Amino acid sequence: MGDRKRAGRGSPGLAFVTMRALQMVKPHSEPELREVEQPHPGPGQVVIKVGGAGACHSDLHILHESDSSPWPLPFTIGHENAGWVHELGEGVTGLQVGQAVAVYGAWGCGACSRCRVGMDNYCEDPMAMPVPFGGCGLGADGGMADYLLVPAARHLVALPEGLSPADAAPLSDAGLTPYHAIRRSWPKLTPEATAVVIGAGGLGHIAVQIIKATTGARVVAIDTKADALDLASSLGADLTVTASDQAAQAVKDATGGHGADVVLDFVGTEATLATAIASARTLGDLTLVGVAGGTRDFGFFTVPYELSLQSVYWGSRPELVELLELGARGLVRPVTTTYPLDQAVDAYRALHDGAVSGRAVIIPNSAP
Repeated sequence: MGDRKRAGRGSPGLAFVTMRALQMVKPHSEPELREVEQPHPGPGQVVIKVGGAGACHSDLHILHESDSSPWPLPFTIGHENAGWVHELGEGVTGLQVGQAVAVYGAWGCGACSRCRVGMDNYCEDPMAMPVPFGGCGLGADGGMADYLLVPAARHLVALPEGLSPADAAPLSDAGLTPYHAIRRSWPKLTPEATAVVIGAGGLGHIAVQIIKATTGARVVAIDTKADALDLASSLGADLTVTASDQAAQAVKDATGGHGADVVLDFVGTEATLATAIASARTLGDLTLVGVAGGTRDFGFFTVPYELSLQSVYWGSRPELVELLELGARGLVRPVTTTYPLDQAVDAYRALHDGAVSGRAVIIPNSAP
C-alpha cells in the first residue's frame, strides 16, 4: 500500500509513488477506488497514514443527491479520519512521525475570529478555506485513502492512550457533532431533566452515550428500527419509543405531561421535526442535527413558549479534545462495522441500504 511507482508526469523518467483513494468522480454515482499520487507535505503541512475513515450519510447526499458537485471533481471523500503521522512539512513542531492523531475535519481559513478559537466549523471567510465552502473530504481530498494531506498542523489532535485510530475516526464527526449539540445544552440537562434523541443510528447512539457520560438527565430514544432502539437501550437509554404519530405523547406521558427539556433531532424530516416540537417542554432546547431537509412553520402558537430552536454543524477543535478523552476512558465509544479500503464501495452500499450497525469505518492501514 502506498508504494507503487510510475513515471513522473513532469520530467521524463522521474518516478512518483501512488496510493489507493476512494473518489467522487461524477454526480449521481458511486465513488470509485482509484490509484492517485501519494501526497507530500509542504511548509506547515502534515501527511498522515490513515488508520480509520468513517463513512457518513452526508457523503451519500453529496454522491447521489446533487446534480452537480459544488467542488471540482474528482476528489477523495472521507471527512472522519484518524491515523499516524507519516511525514512532517517544513516548520511543523509539536508532532512526531508515528504519533497517533485524529483529524479535525472542518478546515477553515485559520484567520477569522471563529477559526482563531478553534471553531473552523463556523469559519467566517469561506472563500479563504483550503477549498471554498468545503473541508476535508468535502472538496479537499479526504481520508478514504492510504494517506491524507492535512493542510495545517493545527487540524491534528493527539490521541490519548487507549484510543485507536479506528475508534477515534468516527468521533471526529459522528461523535463531535452530537457532543457540540449536547454541550451547548448542558445547563438544561440536570438530573431532573429529560433529553430526547430522535434517530438512534450512526450519530444518535453516540449521543445517548454522551448524555449519560456528561449529564444526569434521563434519555428517551426514538427510532423506526427495533435494533437501533435495542442498541440505545444497551448504551443507557432510560426509555425507547418506536417512531410514530404517538411518539410525542409517549414522551409527555414519561415526563408527567411536561415534555422533554432538550430534544435532539438526528434525522431532520418533516415527521421527526413534528415529533420534536410536540415532545418539547417550555423553556427547552430543540436542536436540529439531521439534514433530511424537513421544515416546520414557526409562529407564536406553533412551538412551546421560549423553546429555543437551533441547527448545528460539526463542533470545535477544543470540543474534539474533550471528546477524545471521553473515548479513551471508555465512556463514549462508537459501535462500528469495519471494512478494508478495497471494500469501501460496499460500505457505502450498506450505509445506503440501512444495513450498517452503528458506524461504518474503513481501515486503509494497520498500525505502522
